[in-house]
Amino acid sequence: MTRLPPITAEEWGDQERKAVSSLMPEGRRERADVGAALATLVRHPALARRFLTFNTHLLIHSTLPARLRELAILRVARRRDCVFEWVHHTELARQAGLTDAEIEAAGRGEAADPLDLLVLRAVDELDDGSALTDETWAALGEHLSEHQLMDLVFTIGAYCLLAMAFNTFGLDPDLHH
Repeated sequence: MTRLPPITAEEWGDQERKAVSSLMPEGRRERADVGAALATLVRHPALARRFLTFNTHLLIHSTLPARLRELAILRVARRRDCVFEWVHHTELARQAGLTDAEIEAAGRGEAADPLDLLVLRAVDELDDGSALTDETWAALGEHLSEHQLMDLVFTIGAYCLLAMAFNTFGLDPDLHH
């Protein structure tokens, strides 16, 4: 059930363009170009602008490799039963080099690569208890810098939040483009 539908092209204006400016290049700031998630978030332009500035860091400027970012997001999407997030990020995961088998395994919290598995474990620990164990933190620290560790924690938290929002708002996964 859709509670907050994406705004229409007729509702799109300067406030909405400004809200998506941190994430979308100037030529793609029209309603037809931003997709359903952004067109829903901009129902509250001030909130969207501030959140998207943060999310732009996580998606574009993060020190975390795209593969690890997408593994974490996929695990969040599956744990939070967020179909919209899952559909959108399976495409981004493929672009980051994950195979369909790795994508499906990530959803189950499984991976052949030890670092991938640590990232998935981090999602489970943060989602279950809002903290990483000393063991997981230390193991991740053998592979990731301090900045990467911070980006990982904030990525997991942000996508848990987005999953809650998307599930609550009723975003239709068929409208992810």
